[in-house]
Amino acid sequence: MNADPPREITEGEVRRYDEDGVVLLKGMFDQAWLKHLSEQIEVDIANPGPLHAELEENGQPGRFFFDTFMWTYNAAFKQFVFESPAARIAARMHHDMPYWPLNGWQVCTIWLALDPVTKESGAVEYVRGSHKWGIQFNPTAFAGDDRYEQGMPQIPDIEAMRHSLQLIQYELEPGDCTVHHALLVHAAPGNTLATKRRRAVVTRWTGDDVRYAPKPKIQPLIRQPTIPPGAPLDSDLWPVVWATPRGRSS
Repeated sequence: MNADPPREITEGEVRRYDEDGVVLLKGMFDQAWLKHLSEQIEVDIANPGPLHAELEENGQPGRFFFDTFMWTYNAAFKQFVFESPAARIAARMHHDMPYWPLNGWQVCTIWLALDPVTKESGAVEYVRGSHKWGIQFNPTAFAGDDRYEQGMPQIPDIEAMRHSLQLIQYELEPGDCTVHHALLVHAAPGNTLATKRRRAVVTRWTGDDVRYAPKPKIQPLIRQPTIPPGAPLDSDLWPVVWATPRGRSS
């Protein structure tokens, strides 16, 4: 992959991630990576993995298609995980914690835009600083059911609280990405533009303090990791991708 090296992330951007729980990083992925990923998204839609879903809305076939663990069966997505700037970005910043069998603080999500993202096409909204509220909320299922019910507090009615919260919503160009902490409360409205796609590649990254914590009613794994509960994540399912003297990302 002949890709340009990404720009350096500034101290101000690292501070913004720590304080707000989310930061916008402009132009971190070049055209070579965007072309690579755009092609592979079409490959995956045509031949999806075992954990893919296409949701319906109001009884009609929906346009919301997603798939997970693509790197485990698609060599091109694996190349992105191991060779793109994503791992370096995650390591510099150090998560959707209740969805995953994890304990720890150093978990972040990189949301990479492949299309222009606007408010009308479904830009994600984040509740500023909510990663530091000291509470984990019950995860919400996109399908609208209780499949992830874990007995934790329900996410408050954010719409009713808009006047008292600080909401962050970034518009992105292809190659831009956001990085948000896994405990940050966030949601995306639907894409209201019938002629515009909103494709994104979302990767989740962990640091040294994260441990395997299996629990019921989470998003399914493509296979069980070869590690016991309480162990660091380094395994066939969650390999170490980036290592530095200060820490590593899986």
